[in-house]
Amino acid sequence: MLNLTWRVFCMTGSIDSYLLLKELEQDEEQNKEVQETASAAEEEPAR
Repeated sequence: MLNLTWRVFCMTGSIDSYLLLKELEQDEEQNKEVQETASAAEEEPAR
């Protein structure tokens, strides 16, 4: 999805496409952080 959004921006120069790209990048980064946190929580031994 990021690649498509970038290509649309490059071809059109649309600021909206660029802003969408940045928003998608932020969402992707947040999802990675959530997954890492969830994985770390699952790996902790039960007390």
